[in-house]
Amino acid sequence: MPGVPLTNEQRFALIQKYIERMPSLSTTVTKVLEVCNRPSTSANDLNRVIALDPVLTGQVLKLINSAYYSLPNQISSLTRAIIMLGINTVKNLALSTAVLGSMGRQDSFRSLSMDAFWTHSLCVGVLAKALAGLKGIPGMMQEEFFVAGLLHDLGKIPLNNCFAEEYRQALELSTIEQGSLPKAEEIMLGFDHGHAGKMIADKWQLSQALTELLRFHHTPENASPNNRQLINVVALANTYANLFDVGSAGDRFPDTSRVDELLLQVGLKWHDLSSLHTVVEQEIEKAQVFLQIAREAA
Repeated sequence: MPGVPLTNEQRFALIQKYIERMPSLSTTVTKVLEVCNRPSTSANDLNRVIALDPVLTGQVLKLINSAYYSLPNQISSLTRAIIMLGINTVKNLALSTAVLGSMGRQDSFRSLSMDAFWTHSLCVGVLAKALAGLKGIPGMMQEEFFVAGLLHDLGKIPLNNCFAEEYRQALELSTIEQGSLPKAEEIMLGFDHGHAGKMIADKWQLSQALTELLRFHHTPENASPNNRQLINVVALANTYANLFDVGSAGDRFPDTSRVDELLLQVGLKWHDLSSLHTVVEQEIEKAQVFLQIAREAA
């Protein structure tokens, strides 16, 4: 019957079906992730996979030669680029451009502002990477923190697309109550963007770390111990971006009662975050190249 509201179970089934129908990651990107997960992988192994895909080759070279990396000389050799940046970084570049190419389009956004959403996501990625640097995490691994921050809110995209009116109501409820958006999502839909994020990660067969990040970035204590550092850092960066309104993914009233616990878990002081404010603003400008390349790929 028209006009009959959906039950939470029906909504959950709808979002599952929607995510199942989303395009899979390209064969090349899937192969890149598979090759990079082998302990013995070399730059040549990765080069052989990426070189077969002219579009991905172009994207990787474009990113490597962008202001984001500020390399002194132009790089035209894919092999050299992979050796210079490391397998882990190139893997994450391939993954992030593929995901943004798939989900970064204007028609994916009905209740959220696309530009504000990606500005928020870039801020969380840039700050998470900077915090990883403060913690002495090696440069090669810092890119994991950037990609995790960039992708953390992916679950909101299908929710705001499938249930535009209910999602608008969740945003309004969060504002009226000055409460966190995941709580409002639970009230309006019966589940939150963490559940949808996990479905996307499962669909795309993302790593366990990214899967748990998408599911638990509001509740890091529920993650596996070996993924908790990454998730705590992204959760802290997310809280900072929300408090200072750098872009917006709709969560204007984050749970500030968790800040002290997150700082303790990460092993930093609030001053460490606020001291990065200017650097983060500059890095967001540089990282806009991810969005440009994603839109070209879409």
